[in-house]
Amino acid sequence: MPFIPPYPPRHAKRLPIHKLLRKLAENFLGIWTQESFRYRMMRAKVLNRSVLVCNGPTWVREAFVVQNDAIERKSPQMRHALKPLLGDGLFISDGPVWAKRRKLVAPIIHASRLSEFVPTMVATALEMRERWTEVPAGQEINALTEMAELTAEIICRTIFGRTLGASHAHEIVDSFSDYQSRIGQTAVTSMLGLPDWFPRFHSRAIHRSVDRITHVLDDIIESYRQRGETSEGAMIGHLLEAKDPDTGEPLTTEAVRNEAAVIFMAGHETTANTLAWTWYLLSQAPDVEAKLHAEIDAVLGTRTATLADLPRLPYARAIIDETLRLYPPVPILAREAVRKMDIHGRKIGKGSLVMAVPWLLHRHELFWDEPDAFIPERFLPSAGRPIDKYAYVPFAMGPRVCAGMAFGIAESVLCLATLAQGFTLRLRPGAKVDPVARLTLRPEGDGLPMTLHPRELAVNGSEPPSAAPSGCPFGHG
Repeated sequence: MPFIPPYPPRHAKRLPIHKLLRKLAENFLGIWTQESFRYRMMRAKVLNRSVLVCNGPTWVREAFVVQNDAIERKSPQMRHALKPLLGDGLFISDGPVWAKRRKLVAPIIHASRLSEFVPTMVATALEMRERWTEVPAGQEINALTEMAELTAEIICRTIFGRTLGASHAHEIVDSFSDYQSRIGQTAVTSMLGLPDWFPRFHSRAIHRSVDRITHVLDDIIESYRQRGETSEGAMIGHLLEAKDPDTGEPLTTEAVRNEAAVIFMAGHETTANTLAWTWYLLSQAPDVEAKLHAEIDAVLGTRTATLADLPRLPYARAIIDETLRLYPPVPILAREAVRKMDIHGRKIGKGSLVMAVPWLLHRHELFWDEPDAFIPERFLPSAGRPIDKYAYVPFAMGPRVCAGMAFGIAESVLCLATLAQGFTLRLRPGAKVDPVARLTLRPEGDGLPMTLHPRELAVNGSEPPSAAPSGCPFGHG
């Protein structure tokens, strides 16, 4: 039987408003009824906000692709929650600012540059694997923290052209974690329809976390400037040299830092969570883990993974895809309607919230077989049922699809393969693992306690039975 990971209870009927607001503040994943995983569309009014949840592929496509210009703004909650950290960065900007920044940032992390990035991804993962060899067998680690430090180091080396280092890695990972723990996913004030100019107050602790992250980013930028290097291979150089297409003016120092913060947050946080959830799922599904090891041993043996190995690791990719389905890094995609609109005959007023909720879509009973079960095989090329791209949206969709999608998938697959060559991880006996929606989807509490267990690196054997189709360097999608 496939493993079914625990999830928050699903209610028999819609919660009354006072309980709904409390659940929204505690954990967005806990507000849904069982019927929510069957409906194609849901409407509600929460305080002064009208809310439309697009919960089927045709609804998602119509709202987020066909009429994307009507909901181009991120939700008020997301904008105000991230503004202290990202300013006017790409993730929360809209209109002309978003369009200009997207043109600048997207080429920096485009799939065409993976050949530059992959060697550093793998080398950094190898360093972690080597460090793990010094840990006594069976010793406990925090898998979430380990993966966060790994991906923070990778993003710093590949995109910023320098080594982050242990002290900075700890500092920035701890700061991001602290920031998330203090910023709720849904605030009551965002449902009151208050104007953007209305003050939103943040605690001193939140500002301290922002200051620590800003300090690290400023250090990276200043270090790059002092070295006087060329921009080749480093994102900071591209941003420092970028010119506004209308005025010819360079980006301000603040704008460079904001975009650096966006790439750092997106580049390390979401992939770290994905890898941590992957280790958890593998620890609970020994049959899946055995198939992964067989593929890695057959394809890689003892040698180091390369970009050319990505299409030769279809099962590792399927595991990552299935992890992203069950634990989408950003479980809520919420936008604010900037004008009146009509979606399949439903009138949507200006200021309404229009949502796609990957947590619902990815577990929807109409679009997935055994939707709550961990079954990587559903993503293999040989699977009988095709995946609807608007029912599977871990990287969003439409014009605002994640620019770093190819980077994140390659990083996840190659780090998983590299670390799994030498180790298995086991959940600490008795540990309870519950997902909670903050800014991203994380294990509730202080992390993910797991024990390290070495495995022998196998010599190359025969090719695994499954193979990715030609054409796409990642096998599918």
